[in-house]
Order: sequence, then C-alpha cells, then structure tokens
Amino acid sequence: MKPIVYTLGEPAGIGADIIIQLAQTQVLSNLVCLGDIELLKRRAKRLGLSLTILVYPELPSELGEISVLHHPLAEHDFNAQPVPTNAKAVLGMLDTAIDGCMSGEFSAMVTGPLHKGVINDAGIAFSGHTEYLAERTGAELPVMLLASNDMRVALVTTHLPLKDVSAAITNRLVQQVCTIVDRDLKQKYGIEKPTLLVCGLNPHAGEGGHLGMEEIDIIIPALNELRTKGINVIGPLPADTLFTKKYLQDADVAIAMYHDQGLPVLKAQSFGKAANITLGLPIIRTSVDHGTACDLAGSGKADMGSLQTAIRVAREMAILQAGVKTAMHKKGAVD
Repeated sequence: MKPIVYTLGEPAGIGADIIIQLAQTQVLSNLVCLGDIELLKRRAKRLGLSLTILVYPELPSELGEISVLHHPLAEHDFNAQPVPTNAKAVLGMLDTAIDGCMSGEFSAMVTGPLHKGVINDAGIAFSGHTEYLAERTGAELPVMLLASNDMRVALVTTHLPLKDVSAAITNRLVQQVCTIVDRDLKQKYGIEKPTLLVCGLNPHAGEGGHLGMEEIDIIIPALNELRTKGINVIGPLPADTLFTKKYLQDADVAIAMYHDQGLPVLKAQSFGKAANITLGLPIIRTSVDHGTACDLAGSGKADMGSLQTAIRVAREMAILQAGVKTAMHKKGAVD
C-alpha cells in the first residue's frame, strides 16, 4: 500500500503536537508528514520529546521517527497565534496531498486542523477543507461524515446558519447525499447492504404536518424514490429518538439534516476519539474531529486520540480499496 499523507494544518495549532506525540507510541511506518521541518523540531523541543526526522521517501522503522515532505513556512515566530503570512504554505500542503492522492503516490490523506479565518485574512477565499477538496478533485458533492467506534453521522447540510437550513434541503439534495453515503459505505467500508437512518427536519419529524411540512413535501418523497433504487433508507425519524440504541444497533449510519442535529450526539459520546471523513471524493480523506486548539500548542496537553482514529480509518479504507482494485484487475485479466 502506498503511504498515507498527513498535513499538519495550522502551524500555530496542535497539528504538529499530536503527530509528534503519536510517533512516541507507535511506529508511523507508512505515513508521510507534510509540514515544515523547523516547526516540527521546535515543537518537539517544547514538548520535551525525542524526534528523528527522516526525509521522504524514507519511512520510519523506529519509535520517535517521522517521515517529512518539507513545506517551508513564511514565518516561525508566531507565538501560538495564527498569522496570515503562513496561509499559502498551509494551502500548499493541502495541494501537495491532494495531487499525491490523485496521482496514486499516496493511498489516502489525513488532515490536521486549520484556521479558516486566518486564511481568509490573507486574502484567500476559503470556506473549509471539505469545499476545497471538492473543488480541487472535481467532486460534485462532498458529504461530511463523522465516525466513532459506535456511531456514524452524515450531514445533508453542513456549515449553514440555522435560518437557511430549511430552504437548502431539497428532494435532490437528500437523494444525492443518501446515494453518496450508500455508495461509499459499500466501497470504502465494505458494507454490502448499508442501512441508513434519516432524520426529519422538524421536531417529531413534523408530526404529520403540524410542526412543519418539509417531511411531507420533500424528505418522504425523496426517501421513497431512493427505495425504488434499492437504497435501504429508514425514516424520516424524529432526531430525539433516532439516536437511541433501539434504532442505532441495527443501522450503519444516521443522516442528519443539519450540523447541530447530529454532531452533538456523536461528540458527546466520542469527542477526541472520532474521525471526520469526507465522502463523495475520488480520494480517501479523513481528519481529526477537533479544532486548532492554539492555546494547547506545545503544552503536552493535546489529545492525539482523534488523530489515531483518523489514521486507522484511512488505513482501513485504503487497504479495502487496494484489495478491490486488485480483485478488479485480476478479473479483468481473466476476462
């Protein structure tokens, strides 16, 4: 399997801390870090941790080693405060990772947290990792999925003001999201027949139209069409009961209509141990489930649990995908 590539994200944040800490506990034998070598050295010194930097394509074979593909920063003395002068370098890491995944040099990418505001302060229009990845890979619709050991939650809409959510939910969008989730659970998770639980938008899933008509006018017709296409969707269900053991124990994913409908449940259960996965892309991308936490940078208090999960999920997906491609190649050769 080709190496997995990890982007450090915001230099003033904990993206460097968590990969240095992780290197102390496991051999990162098939992982390449995209970032500034000087930043990694300085951060390791502040953490009081041993770090041996290998220049990619050399890969680690011992604890405390990290393989690095150097991306120089414009500024190193930022005192834990994000600075716009480093924005181009941050996006450069992303570009290199995306290009490497698209070309097949890397099997998957894992992203550290970045600071959207400081990138915009640099005069670069940037709404987030997900949108940037979709534009750079030509994906029609990226879908945000957060996954822990016990739960997966995908979103129909992501970072929208609550007042705009209802207008954004359309029959087409609901069908698109559910179709992408169904396909990627098959291709990237190896689930033969996924079961999708779909939330309603309104309390009690609209209560027959008494608490809103979106379920009757949009969501129910969309789910009916999906069933005719062989997709196993259940719902719309009230969000306040969908996230209970009764429903989740027999489901593969919950589909929430908006960001704060589904993610608080997952994060209350698994914050710091979950991974953010972008579905709908031609490449594998996972990420940590937390922000830059600049106030923790260099303190040794950053939790590397989510990074562990993101790397594990990326590796599992890459292995499955490599196996599928190998099987297809063998079948093609026979045929």
